[in-house]
Amino acid sequence: MDGDTLWLNGENIRLKDFDTPEPQSSICGGGHEKALASMASARMLELLNSNDWTIEYFGYDSTSRRRRLATIRIAGEDVGDILIREHLARSWPDGEEWWCH
Repeated sequence: MDGDTLWLNGENIRLKDFDTPEPQSSICGGGHEKALASMASARMLELLNSNDWTIEYFGYDSTSRRRRLATIRIAGEDVGDILIREHLARSWPDGEEWWCH
């Protein structure tokens, strides 16, 4: 799991409309990106483990037909919006990859 992807009931789920730093590749931000990725993943786990939440599915990711697209909401709020507000994610696809700077 990373901040925007998780396994749920044996399915790979990509959460819609937000993006978090990459934990494995540090594509553009090096060690800073990896540290932020770890923080985003930990926060996602905390949110899911400490709250009631709902999930809504939207088909499959265009980049990987094996990955389902979904939105998870806590008290009606998209978890992506929570991570964006906490500066652990960006909106997707038009948000700036601020961790690359």
